[in-house]
Amino acid sequence: MTVVKSLPLRSEVNIDETWNLQDLFTSEEEYKTALVDLEKKVDSFCNQFKGNIKDAHSAEETLTGYAEIYEKFVPLGTYANLAYSTDQTDSDAQMRSAKFGSVSANLSSKLSFVDSELLELPVEILEGAMKNSSEFGHYLNKLIRRKPHQLHPEVEKTLAAYSSSFAGPYELYNTTKMVDLSFEDFEVNGKKYPLSYVLFEGDWEAETDTDIRREAFKSFSSQLKNYQHTTAKTYDMKLQTEKTTSDLRGFENIFDSLLFGQEVDQSLYNRQIDLIMSELAPHMRKYAKLLQDVHGLKEMTFADLKIPLDPSYEPKITIEESKKYMNDALAIMGEDYLNMVNRSFDERWIDFAQNKGKSTGAFCSSPYGAHPYILISWSSRMNEVFVLAHELGHAGHFYNAHKKQNVFNSRPSLYFIEAPSTMNEMLMANHLLKNSDDPKFKRWVISSIVARTYYHNFVTHLLEAAYQRKVYERVDAGNNVNAGILNELKRGVLEEFWGDAVEITPGAELTWMRQPHYYMGLYPYTYSAGLTISTQVSKRILEEGEPAVAEWLEVLQAGGTKSPVELAQMAGVDITTEKPLRDTIAYIGELVDELVKLTAEIDAVSVK
Repeated sequence: MTVVKSLPLRSEVNIDETWNLQDLFTSEEEYKTALVDLEKKVDSFCNQFKGNIKDAHSAEETLTGYAEIYEKFVPLGTYANLAYSTDQTDSDAQMRSAKFGSVSANLSSKLSFVDSELLELPVEILEGAMKNSSEFGHYLNKLIRRKPHQLHPEVEKTLAAYSSSFAGPYELYNTTKMVDLSFEDFEVNGKKYPLSYVLFEGDWEAETDTDIRREAFKSFSSQLKNYQHTTAKTYDMKLQTEKTTSDLRGFENIFDSLLFGQEVDQSLYNRQIDLIMSELAPHMRKYAKLLQDVHGLKEMTFADLKIPLDPSYEPKITIEESKKYMNDALAIMGEDYLNMVNRSFDERWIDFAQNKGKSTGAFCSSPYGAHPYILISWSSRMNEVFVLAHELGHAGHFYNAHKKQNVFNSRPSLYFIEAPSTMNEMLMANHLLKNSDDPKFKRWVISSIVARTYYHNFVTHLLEAAYQRKVYERVDAGNNVNAGILNELKRGVLEEFWGDAVEITPGAELTWMRQPHYYMGLYPYTYSAGLTISTQVSKRILEEGEPAVAEWLEVLQAGGTKSPVELAQMAGVDITTEKPLRDTIAYIGELVDELVKLTAEIDAVSVK
């Protein structure tokens, strides 16, 4: 591959490759004025409603005002967080984000009376208010569900006041990762190569030169290791806070506490991990063996798992070219959806730039009352088309939900959140497969589905979830963790999944240090849960066309007004049974078998 240059400063990147935060606030002065105005509105709201929630009518009146306050919170927090995420070395962005965190905690503490006073009302009054209010009925229903775990109003107020402190471990993790942690160049055969988080995960992991790829992994891991004890202590702080919260709120265990907001029980959580660990592993070991054979590797190591099956079909692609791929693949979703996709490019909703201090990976932020924002570090690799399609899936989800639901009802359970995003990856793959009969191109597309869509969501995040479950089991039993324990747990999960097919080389155990999802509760397993749903729905769309698309759009527009089980049922998938997951695992096995078959055919032709 072409030698990668060191990353530029944020001030040096092309503005056309950055997102336009002026759609939120046109200037720093406007942002500050809005923040002061919000504080005044909260004080006025508290003076009017605190101590006055007595019946169904006053409850509805309070929630109307509360929704207006909440809608003003959203763009302020989004602006502060997004500005920080593109350059965490920026002192002004650091201070703005920290300032908002402090103000937000203070205001949340003041506003905590709303839920506390509502929950002090008899259930009959709340149920009456639910019947009278279509707008706030769902919010009140979720509130009633929380009633057994609600603490004394003063305790709730105190906990809300400490919210920014509780977020401290995540902020500390990001600061360590993106600001303090630096990487020296690594050397191969007398030549030096630059290294950073973004360069390693965006380029070197998929490097086809084995010597460079493995040396990059070795250098990255050795420098990561220097921060393992600080990062482990940071993570343990987060875990102990979650355990204390679980105990204070009277949950039987930490898993029930963390799954409560997802509206699913442990059976769905455990099934997702157990079935994939046992039944997907043989298929992925076969895929690893195929990679080893195709690349002529003497041994298959953990550092080799991200290499493309056929590097000659990993074309470079420009940002403008990616727009056409999105239009072609997502056209089936309809004119309004496609308009949203085009606007995301034309109106700079997407931050493509690679620069120092930028958050790793990709994400979509979808503030209520504004358009979505997507962060991605564009490497020009073709697999970025799948990443971008994924994030546009999140954007399309909330673009639809926000139009139909109020600020309290638009966000669904975390369990369902990755279904719309992985759906777009499946639509992209289906489109590419339909448009070529060339065996090599077909192999490239299928390998992209396996290596990007399923490997990332069903393997990478699932192994994170299996490891995370072991961590929480330890914490729930009253224990702490340190770097040695976390390394041991992570290595054990990797060895169990990959067996003899992959050598778990030193440094592989440190992958727990790379994932911010661990600071977001039981999040990693939801990727495979979402992809299970989207795999089944994408098959329906292929077979049925428009009727299936129309049902899927209704699911997106439902937002958070239904549970994950109900949303999946709307789309024709019953996730209360093992069948969708088993069908999806079997489908992955079919894809791997097809790769083996196509490779044999291609090799036979090349020999002739």
